[in-house]
Amino acid sequence: MINAKLMQIVINASNDGIVVAEREGKDKPLIYVNPAFERLTGYSLDDILYQDCRFLQSGDRDQPALMAIREALDSGGACREILRNYRQDGTHFWNELSLSTVYNQADGQTYFVGVQKDVTVQVKAQQRIAQLEAQVAQLTAELDALSATSGSNKL
Repeated sequence: MINAKLMQIVINASNDGIVVAEREGKDKPLIYVNPAFERLTGYSLDDILYQDCRFLQSGDRDQPALMAIREALDSGGACREILRNYRQDGTHFWNELSLSTVYNQADGQTYFVGVQKDVTVQVKAQQRIAQLEAQVAQLTAELDALSATSGSNKL
């Protein structure tokens, strides 16, 4: 069995942000974040202790992924979603959040654990590919139209 000290070392060594929130209560307050979360967001544990994670969306709360996250929180389920989050300095990043419920056998209290991975580079690459595909489709349509026009001018 892994001991608590080793578990803390492992969690602190993770390159992905890890947060723990209480399941009870309206706002699901954060009770732990690892150093990777602090590096990713610019917020320290002292900055966000006992707050809910909504501060990470700033005013950007109209994201489809947030509905799936709310459903998982309400049902005690799990989900994996990509959403825009905002660092303490206001810059945004794309976050792949894996959310799971943790049941504590000792006292029956439950928690949520979130693992946050910065996927900004991947999302920006996908957006650029979509832009290029749209440009190719537009150019292809223009070439087809030119070809049809020039073909109708032949005797």
